Amino acid sequence: MIVASLRNCLAASAVLATLLAALPAQADTFRPGWRFSPPPGITLTTGKPNHALALQGNAYVSPIYLRQVVPFPTHERAGTIIIDSQSHFLYLVLGNNHAMRYGIGVARSGFEWSGSHRVTRKAEWPSWTPPAEMRKRQPGLPVRMEGGPANPLGARALYLGSTLYRIHGTNEPWSIGQNVSSGCIRMTNEDVIDLYARVEINAKVVVR
Repeated sequence: MIVASLRNCLAASAVLATLLAALPAQADTFRPGWRFSPPPGITLTTGKPNHALALQGNAYVSPIYLRQVVPFPTHERAGTIIIDSQSHFLYLVLGNNHAMRYGIGVARSGFEWSGSHRVTRKAEWPSWTPPAEMRKRQPGLPVRMEGGPANPLGARALYLGSTLYRIHGTNEPWSIGQNVSSGCIRMTNEDVIDLYARVEINAKVVVR
């Protein structure tokens, strides 16, 4: 259970939003020993502190990227995921010209892509096996990392087609709204858990 005053949460969000606006795009790096710290004013009383802390990412996100239902005229069927990389938004089509909109982090320069795939697999607290080319670029990466709060894939992952791309959570929630990844789509852990519960295997994913 998380105990926090609304006033403190709002104040923390405002300060963090200001800091985020000044941050440059960050590299997609792995930092051994990284630990998630809660915003000021939040006291943790759960029996699983690491997992609970990992689910406080939205406090680090600019308000514009918080999850919300928005008007979204489209010919795509309900359940389709549409990713607008330029604006850093993911839309889950709800039907009746509306969508659930989520803030995301997208590929950094040189790793951008577009196209259409299907969700072929879903995983909770997924393990991570960095591909060989990524480990060549970043020799400090592990060969494999078990799922958990320190894992860069975060709380959930949706695997796209037969590619190495995923829509997944993150242990760096402040990277939402930035071009930071090697091609995957990042979400806060809270948001990817919400999306995971709404999306079915074989759902269409369009990346623009």
